Amino acid sequence: MNTIAVIGAGTMGNGIAHTFAQTGFTVKLIDLSEKNLDRGMATIAGNLDRMVSKGTISEDDKLKTIGNIITYTDLKDGVVGVDLVVEAATENVDLKLSIFKQLNDACSHNTILATNTSSISITQIGAVVAHPERVIGMHFMNPVPIMKLVEIIRGYNTSDEVTRLIMDLSVRLGKVPVEVNDYPGFVANRILMPMINESIETLYNGVAGVYEIDTVMKLGMAHPMGPLQLADFIGLDVCLAILNVMYDGFKNPKYAPCPLLVNMVRAGKLGVKSGEGFYDYSESKKAEKVAKMFA
Repeated sequence: MNTIAVIGAGTMGNGIAHTFAQTGFTVKLIDLSEKNLDRGMATIAGNLDRMVSKGTISEDDKLKTIGNIITYTDLKDGVVGVDLVVEAATENVDLKLSIFKQLNDACSHNTILATNTSSISITQIGAVVAHPERVIGMHFMNPVPIMKLVEIIRGYNTSDEVTRLIMDLSVRLGKVPVEVNDYPGFVANRILMPMINESIETLYNGVAGVYEIDTVMKLGMAHPMGPLQLADFIGLDVCLAILNVMYDGFKNPKYAPCPLLVNMVRAGKLGVKSGEGFYDYSESKKAEKVAKMFA
C-alpha cells in the first residue's frame, strides 16, 4: 500500500491523514467543503510545528509530511488509484452507508475500505458494497498522531487476508493494533461510554460537581483526564451518538443516555468544539485565565 484516501478533514480525519503522511504514504484528503480542508490542513501544520519545536521531527520532516497530502472536494476524483480508503466522517450510520455506496461505485473491487467508526456495525456497512470481505474497521484514538492504539474491527464477512494487511499496516504507522469483533461499541467505547454516562448521571443526580467528579477519577483511579473533561474533548454529540448505537444494539437500559447529556447536546453545548460543555472553553475564559496568571 502506497496511496491512501481519507474521507473527512475533521479532528479524526486530519489526524489520520497526518499520521499516514508522516509515515511516507501519499494521502488524498477528501471533504465536501474547501473550508474544512483548509482548516484540517492548518491543524496538521500546527501540530507538525509543535513537533518541530519539541525536537520530535525536523523542519524537513514537516515539509515532507505536508507535501504528501493532496486535498479534494470530489470523492470520485479523490479515490482514483488508491490502495486503501479510510472513512472518518461524522458518527452517523446513514451518512456512512451513503459514503460506502459511493465508494462501491468509485473504487476498484480490490480497494480495501476501512471506517474509523467508533461504534457502528462493520457488518452493516459492508453489506452495502460488493465484496464485503474488504470492509474493515480502523478505530483510531484521538489525538491520532500521538495515541498508539488502533482497534481493528472485523465484520462478519471481513477476510483473514484483509485483517492481516490492516494489522500489519497499523504497525507500519507506529501503532499497536488490537483485533476485536463486531459488536456495538466494540471494546473501547463499550467500556468507556457507560463510565462517561454514569459520570454525567452522578452530576445530574447532584452527588458532586464537575470538578469533584473529575478529581476523584484522576487522583483516585489514576486517569490522566476526568471523564467529564474527556467527554468534552470527544464531543458530547459524539458521546450521545455512540450511546444511542449501543442502546439500540443491545436494548439494555444501562446504555440509555443520561437526560442531562441529551439536553446539553440539544442546547448546542458540545464541549471543546462549541466552546462550552462541562467546562468553558470560550475565548473570554481563556483570556481570564491568562489575566490571572499575570495578576
